[in-house]
Amino acid sequence: MQSDIIHGSPLGPRVTSIIASEDYTLTIVFNNNEKRIFDAKPLLSLDAFEPLNDNQLFQSATVAYGSVFWPDFDIDYCPDTLYTQSIPVGV
Repeated sequence: MQSDIIHGSPLGPRVTSIIASEDYTLTIVFNNNEKRIFDAKPLLSLDAFEPLNDNQLFQSATVAYGSVFWPDFDIDYCPDTLYTQSIPVGV
């Protein structure tokens, strides 16, 4: 089982599943059972995320180490930021 504490501090929610959509949003389920929507469009103008402008590549996102990961380009995104910059589904 993955530890939920590092150096005495609890970790924030971690990603357990995702659905990457054609509109560059991610529907994310976190380990606290929250389902949230993350809009990735603002990332696409940043150099590190430029390859994700290819929608097929964007939709190849997977879950790794509690976060979202794009393996072809070794791109990932901080799970804490995914959580804080996403909105709950149904709000």
